[in-house]
Amino acid sequence: MIGTVVSDKMDKTVVVLVERLVKHRIYHKYVRRCSKFAAHDEHNASNTGDRVLIVQTRPLSKTKKWRVRKIVEKAV
Repeated sequence: MIGTVVSDKMDKTVVVLVERLVKHRIYHKYVRRCSKFAAHDEHNASNTGDRVLIVQTRPLSKTKKWRVRKIVEKAV
């Protein structure tokens, strides 16, 4: 999944916001849904605003079950 880093204040952990479009079942319009995931960033390479690719992995802690695969786009 590709998302945006919203927090990088923890050591080797980033919070990634992933947005998706879902079609409303009655009105047939597209609605934005978003989820936040805690992802492991081994080298502390990503910063707030970066677009990153995350992949699912084994549980690393209570909330971390994702890992940053690569940084797609750096923030300006």
